Amino acid sequence: QVQLVESGGGLVQPGGSLRLSCAASRDILYIDFMGWYRQAPGKQREWVASVTTGGTTNYADSVKGRFTISRDFAKNTVYLQVNSLKPEDTAVYYCKALMVTGEYWGQGTQVTVSS
Repeated sequence: QVQLVESGGGLVQPGGSLRLSCAASRDILYIDFMGWYRQAPGKQREWVASVTTGGTTNYADSVKGRFTISRDFAKNTVYLQVNSLKPEDTAVYYCKALMVTGEYWGQGTQVTVSS
């Protein structure tokens, strides 16, 4: 069992940056898979980035080179650094944890990219 709380979203101009945070209620060292997803209005939720216990990271083609996922074990937090933001990045961003006990999601944080 784990509870996830996202934060760090906001309104930014195109080309801007944000650091999204996913705070977990337990030690993330033992979570097999953690990822970030996003859902834009009227669209399907899509996978954005993920990291495994071994430290392997993966990114969707649409965000490669712009987004970075990282972990801070001392703070039990997973981050998503989002750079060079585009209007099409506008979405609610969700954190996901996959554990042996199941799949867990945060409540989401809104990222809006607009001039």
